[in-house]
Order: sequence, then structure tokens, then C-alpha cells
Amino acid sequence: MDRLHLMAVFVAVAEEQGFAGAARRLGMSPPAVTRAVFALEERLGVKLLTRTTRYVRVTDAGQRYLTDARRIIQEVDEADDAASGINGQPKGHLAVTAPVLFGRLHVLPGIVDYLQRYPDMEVSAVFLDRVVNLLEEGLDVGIRIGELPDSSMNAIRVGSIRRVVCAAPQYLAVHGLPMTPMELAGHSVVSASAVTPVVDWKFANGQVVRVKPKLTVSSNCSAIAAAVQGLGITRLLSYQVAPFVETGQLQIILAAFEPERLPIHVLHREGRAASAKVRTFVDMIVARLRSEPILQ
Repeated sequence: MDRLHLMAVFVAVAEEQGFAGAARRLGMSPPAVTRAVFALEERLGVKLLTRTTRYVRVTDAGQRYLTDARRIIQEVDEADDAASGINGQPKGHLAVTAPVLFGRLHVLPGIVDYLQRYPDMEVSAVFLDRVVNLLEEGLDVGIRIGELPDSSMNAIRVGSIRRVVCAAPQYLAVHGLPMTPMELAGHSVVSASAVTPVVDWKFANGQVVRVKPKLTVSSNCSAIAAAVQGLGITRLLSYQVAPFVETGQLQIILAAFEPERLPIHVLHREGRAASAKVRTFVDMIVARLRSEPILQ
């Protein structure tokens, strides 16, 4: 059998964790899928999958091969796209990820423009407040806030944002305006983070202030809502609170003590010859984000 076909079948079985699911995904019969995986294992001389009556799991050797197989299949797809015309009209499916609020405010409008410009495209927008591995989760493009670890991904810097401390004017009128980070100990704090009894806020020059939140919430939107209602002081990213600062519902404080700005990058995992769908989306979203003053 064709080696690339065997790889594709193995990847489908590993991702579906079963032969029946892989067969449905590939439009093959379960026996044909089983024969393909067996042929691949025979060719390689290693066991790629552990099979029981209840489940199929990838072995250690299979996990390493799975990573390589995904990369090889992707590179072949890229080559096909390039050969068919890198300047061709993009078509197909694109998967994009970004932080939740950033995605809704700054990425989703770009996705809508992209789909209106290229009607043959479909996009899955995965907005999550966690670091997403594009390769492992089958995503094409990611928008990442913060310093990047060493990676083989292509990264394009599009701007930066601030970590800001803010509160509602009515709260500050009653409780006073803190002039230094150390004065936060005497204030009501709203924390948007994991539920912990204490939270460390880092400021310029390596200064760290440990605050004990009056309210801890799991979403940035909830922290903003509580702060707007005057419950206390919160710390978020500048783009998250910008609309409320503009309307006067929130006021930024301790600006002189802010740490270094956080970079924003657009990441993609395409190789030297980017497919039309990725290239056109990346070009559009990079230009769009670089044009937004709040991100510069």
C-alpha cells in the first residue's frame, strides 16, 4: 500500500482511538483500516497501537511516529496547495484560536471579513484562555499574548498590550486612590484567576505585591463587571478594559508601576510554501491587528 495512505490511516485511528471511528472518518471499511495499520506495523517492525476489546491506545513508539506522520501529511498538503497555485482563491477549512475576550473583540471581526471576502472558505474559531498547541490540536493559526517559548512555529509580531490596575471612580472616591502598589493591601481586590486564597501581582522593577482578593472569578468579563459595580480594584489587560475606560466606568491607576508590555503574535505552522487559505488569512489578520491603536 502507499506509505502516505498508511500514515493517514494510522493518524485517524490514533485520533479517533478506534478502528470503527477511523473507518467512518476515512470512508473505509473497518477491516481495510485494520489491514492498513497492520501493514504499517509490519513495514516498520514496531508496535504502534495497543488493542483491547474496549479501546485502542498509541504505544510510546507510536506516539513518536504519530507526531512525525502528522507533520509529513501537513507538508504534503502544503506542497499540493503550492503546486495548485499559491495565488489561487483560498477554499476549504481553516481553524483559528485566540484568547476568549481578545478573540471576540479583535479576531472575530477579522474572521467575518475574511469569510465575506472568500466565500469558499469555512472557519472554526476556537477561543480559549489557555495555551493551545496548534500541531497537537489540529489548528492552523493562533493569536498568542505573552512571550513565546522556543518553537518551530512561524511568529509575526502585531502589537503589544499593558497589564493595568483599575477601579471604578465611585470606589476610588470612597476608599481613596492608592499611590503605590504596596497600598493595595488596604483595598478590596477582585481577581480574575484560578481560585486561590492569595494572588501575586508583579509590577515594574521586579516588585511583587501579594493581595488577598475579596472576590475571585474565573473569567475576565466577571472581574470587569464586579469592578464596574464598585466592588474593588482589579488587574487585567489593557484591551480588556479599554471600552470601560473610554466611557469612564473604570479608571486606570498605578500606571507608573506597570511592568513591561506583553507582545502579541500571530502564529502559524505552515512551511516554506504557505497554503492560500493560511497565507490570505494571516496577511489579513496581521494588517488588521497592526492597525488597531489599542494594541500598539
